[in-house]
Amino acid sequence: MRITVLGSAAGGGFPQWNCNCANCAGVRSGRVRAKARTQSSIFVRPDDAADGVLFNASPDILEQIRSHPALQPARALRDTAIAGVVLMDGQVDHATGLFMLRERSSPLPLWCTDPVEDDLMQGNPVLRVLSHFCGVRRQRIALDGTPFGVPGVAGLAFKAMPLSSKAAPYSPHREAPVPGDNIGMTLVDSGRRTSVFYAPGLGAITPPVFDAMASADVVMVDGTFWTDDEMKSLGLGNKSARDIGHLPQSGAGGMLEWLARLPARTRRLLIHINNTNPILDEDSPQRAELQRAGVEVCEDGMSIEV
Repeated sequence: MRITVLGSAAGGGFPQWNCNCANCAGVRSGRVRAKARTQSSIFVRPDDAADGVLFNASPDILEQIRSHPALQPARALRDTAIAGVVLMDGQVDHATGLFMLRERSSPLPLWCTDPVEDDLMQGNPVLRVLSHFCGVRRQRIALDGTPFGVPGVAGLAFKAMPLSSKAAPYSPHREAPVPGDNIGMTLVDSGRRTSVFYAPGLGAITPPVFDAMASADVVMVDGTFWTDDEMKSLGLGNKSARDIGHLPQSGAGGMLEWLARLPARTRRLLIHINNTNPILDEDSPQRAELQRAGVEVCEDGMSIEV
């Protein structure tokens, strides 16, 4: 299984267009050693020559396709290596890119949960808009761990589980979450018997979630914020990381504590990193702490073979 990180940032990307925090201003001026990042998405395929699955369609999808020629193999007048799209939630930074795929000549194969479909038909009616273009062939993602595959992508299976996080702001259950607002996904290579646990939005780690993480060869999990009060301390918001559905890396019960409990063989990566997070600064003490803990920071273009 080959995973390409198309985008590794949280909503807004990095640097964020209107932000002059230390990270964003620093990378623009060259004072901060950091890499620019687009909004989070991964492309998963059995091997380098195969079609694959797009996990989340970010607003940056056209730039991401241009940056990764494997997604446009040019085998026909109109072509794509994207055999299907899987949505982990209905957030703007994970679903708005569907608009950019509207020129298909056939309905877009799309997998999502029932709550996400509802949000994308009502609060942010992406799916209704696409019905005027290519259309969508939506497939339901079950939350009981029943594996599913994507036609045209041989040898890979996917198993979903509900996560504790937050629905999109336009969802009627933003403050009253329901199972399926956010999911984690175990990606399984049936031939190699290897697996990856992927959860770009994760607000709390329950026993089933930790079991899924501990059973995987690789975990790619929520790296949005370093501290719980990150946005409040910078004067950029009134809510904590946990309030908006993200488990911070540091502090008691933070992501780093959980990652430290995983088996030594597990490869640990953070994705969906907010522009304010000090781990983006490659010379920061927070980045050094991650390195000592054996935790990697995803960046655009990273390739992971499992």
